[in-house]
Amino acid sequence: MKEIRAYVQPFVLGRLVQVLTEIPGFPGLSVSDCEGFGRDRIEAGHDFTPFAPKKRLEIFAPDPLVDTIVTAIMAHAHTGRAGDGKVFVFEVLEGGRIRTGQRGPEVL
Repeated sequence: MKEIRAYVQPFVLGRLVQVLTEIPGFPGLSVSDCEGFGRDRIEAGHDFTPFAPKKRLEIFAPDPLVDTIVTAIMAHAHTGRAGDGKVFVFEVLEGGRIRTGQRGPEVL
């Protein structure tokens, strides 16, 4: 199991979620508001206002779906402009469902 964490422009969220939910077996996601900045913003020497708004997506997915999900995010969050975002994939060692006490990969 992996965690896919993506930071994307707020205006791409609607179409991105639509594409993700069309993936067979898509396990769901959490979305939160966040702010930040990257190296490009500092190096470009823009009038520096430190934080740009982003949406943070967290998806816990079985290994066979990870590449499909990451590819979809990369394709549908892309605008070609600075600040499109980033995607990271992390190994998940264990998970649990609080309501039932169930633990392991089946909690997806």
